[in-house]
Amino acid sequence: MKKTQGIFIFLMMITLFKPAVFSHCEIPCGIYNDEMRFTMIEEHIKTIEKAIKQIEHLSGHQPLNFNQIVRWVTNKEKHAEEIQQVISQYFLTQRVKLAEKEEDKTHKIYLEHLSLCHEILVYAMKTKQTTDLSNVEKLKTAVKVFKNSYLKANAK
Repeated sequence: MKKTQGIFIFLMMITLFKPAVFSHCEIPCGIYNDEMRFTMIEEHIKTIEKAIKQIEHLSGHQPLNFNQIVRWVTNKEKHAEEIQQVISQYFLTQRVKLAEKEEDKTHKIYLEHLSLCHEILVYAMKTKQTTDLSNVEKLKTAVKVFKNSYLKANAK
């Protein structure tokens, strides 16, 4: 019985204390912080950019420091995945509102936001696949355009 209780308590602790930085409740709670999400995305992009520069720098050293290179690659991929998580879990499922085709202006904004979110997801993926800094610049631009459009459309 004690072992079962211990496992139950452990599982409850994991459930209650898991990192919730990127998740949101998906209940219409009305508690959102869009600006914070954009700030988080921008910080992830800076980390990805630094990681790419470190990978390139370390790749030119002799002898190669494979351990540090692997750590930077892993870190770069983690931050790209976190961007993808924020865009898909937070913005696409909760914040970009569905719009009826009959509502021309609203539907146009909706399609623009979907397109920009897709662009962000693709460039985040490309930063995982390569060390091409042009993908980081494209990611930065897509986030900036989405942020401006999204905040303008949702200004109260």
